[in-house]
Amino acid sequence: QAQLVESGGGLVQPGGSLRLSCEASGVSLDLYAIGWYRQAPGKAREGVSCISSTGSSTNYGYSVEGRFTISRDNAKNTVYLQMNSLEPEDTAVYYCAARPQVCGSGWYNGLEYYYWGQGTQVTVSS
Repeated sequence: QAQLVESGGGLVQPGGSLRLSCEASGVSLDLYAIGWYRQAPGKAREGVSCISSTGSSTNYGYSVEGRFTISRDNAKNTVYLQMNSLEPEDTAVYYCAARPQVCGSGWYNGLEYYYWGQGTQVTVSS
């Protein structure tokens, strides 16, 4: 049974940084594109970033481009999301999800992402 587990969330001040990890078990992540998503209270889920199975292609949501960086270490079966210059608007539960091979044109909406983690809370506040 495939399982994705997010970690690395927490409380950080505006302007600070966090690195989230998405670790897989029961599945080899090198076969999957991984997307990061977030959902704040009362708001719809939104795509944050996505990386293809080989790492050759990445995508970012407009609100995080230039501040967040997605990467992967297939040897460790883990995908990372480095988040810099965090803003209060980044406060949300962050999820990772897996889809075969490529991010897909619908990555932002999480289309055809079959495996989802339980999420990790990120709170940006002074």
